[in-house]
Amino acid sequence: MSQLNNDRIFKNTIALYGRTLFMLVISLITSRITLQALGVDNYGIQNVVGGIVTMFSVISGSLSKSISRFITFELGHGDKEKLQRIFATAINVQLLIGSVIILIGETIGVWFLNTQMNIPADRMTAANWVFQFAIWSFFIGLTQTPYTACIVGHEKMSVFAYFGIANSILHLIVVLLLYVSPHDKLITLSALQFCVTLSMRVIQRLYCARNFEECHYTFIQDKKLTREMTGFAIWSFLTNTAWIFNTQGLNILINIFFGVELNAARGIASRTEGYIKKFTNDFTTALNPQITKTYAAGELKACHLLICRGAKFSYFLLFCLSLPFMFEAGRVLYLWLGIVPNHTITFFRLSIIATLITLLGQTGVTACMATGNIKWYTIIITSVGFLVFPLTWIAFKLGMPVESSYIIYIIIYALIDYIRLLIMKRLLNFPIAMYVRNVLIPVFKVTTIAIILPLVCYVLLETSVLKSFIVIVLSLLSASVTSYYIGLNGNEKLFVISKVNTLYHKYLKH
Repeated sequence: MSQLNNDRIFKNTIALYGRTLFMLVISLITSRITLQALGVDNYGIQNVVGGIVTMFSVISGSLSKSISRFITFELGHGDKEKLQRIFATAINVQLLIGSVIILIGETIGVWFLNTQMNIPADRMTAANWVFQFAIWSFFIGLTQTPYTACIVGHEKMSVFAYFGIANSILHLIVVLLLYVSPHDKLITLSALQFCVTLSMRVIQRLYCARNFEECHYTFIQDKKLTREMTGFAIWSFLTNTAWIFNTQGLNILINIFFGVELNAARGIASRTEGYIKKFTNDFTTALNPQITKTYAAGELKACHLLICRGAKFSYFLLFCLSLPFMFEAGRVLYLWLGIVPNHTITFFRLSIIATLITLLGQTGVTACMATGNIKWYTIIITSVGFLVFPLTWIAFKLGMPVESSYIIYIIIYALIDYIRLLIMKRLLNFPIAMYVRNVLIPVFKVTTIAIILPLVCYVLLETSVLKSFIVIVLSLLSASVTSYYIGLNGNEKLFVISKVNTLYHKYLKH
């Protein structure tokens, strides 16, 4: 991997980390205010009803990956004319599919919400308003996908960061307005969030139209490109469908079998895990375009190296950030929210483990998408992934506890990580032994060694504020030190040191 690519990934990651740090502070405040203003039941309704629309948004995710892949790939080739055709075709496809989803949502979605969901009767009107605002927000977001793909494809991560910061500030203002709103707070929140979504999308489109040549829409009917892009999206859609069923689908199962209180607990756990995971997502967002571009340029060895380093660094980042919270989740959640629904702590711990497992394969997903040859990849991965939903339904039917859904998820996605490696060997000539040596073995060593010291303190010390402080500090230090000294090889250590020195001289040294 060239020094230029290293520097670009580093600069983009730093820009995104600055965004995430700011957004994290705002999001923590926003979540506390939202939970206290709405209450546990309304918070659970917002989580599960929004989850129905998120199931539709699988198409947005599929097309986003498809469009990002085509745009990034073409940026690697430098064909501006084709880039313009890709953008215009993407807009056409988005509008068509968005219209279909709106039709499905307003018929099947409304029926499912009003007849199958476990929602208190006196809150059904509010739930319907939440659904309407959510589905139209989805439509706006869907048609925004080509613009976001251009920002990421051009690696304008600082701009990406500014939009994220502005979005967080506006959402904080929205939840603060709940305290003075004389109307139903759940409906008010949904309406104002829709207004924020609409405003941000308009601003992003104006920026893209001004700065990227390809982002000027003209109607182009390119049947070959439409078939190619749609075909890629369909296979990606199947993979994402399994993912949504195994996240939002499980949320609906929990609602049907256990009620809205556990939806609130799952929502808080998922949101907390999501805040921590954002740091890792920022790294992979900066890295993914380079994986696609090295493949497009035929630099397979560089691509293989990026896959391994991306998987390992992503794991270590999330592990270092999450280990302190894994031990002291109860105290942290109580201090943060004030209200902690039952099962929230267990859900959070299990969701972190599940995320660590899936994270090991995310750079591999990007590499497989970059090849464009994803038919059999999708069929195999989707078939295995779909097992989570029916197995969880069976487990709930048999009277097993709600936590069993997470256990099933972890087992299935560990299996998927293994299967993906076999597919990567065929598609990318990827050396599995390299992945085992450079990723799995260091990850296992770091995880095993890092938890020993904080675990001993957690078990032996009496419960107190001092104990929580000691465990959190030891967890962070233990995970960081072992990740650096045991998890990284010589070249990776030199890379980290050089970037830390760069940050020191640029921002701290006077």
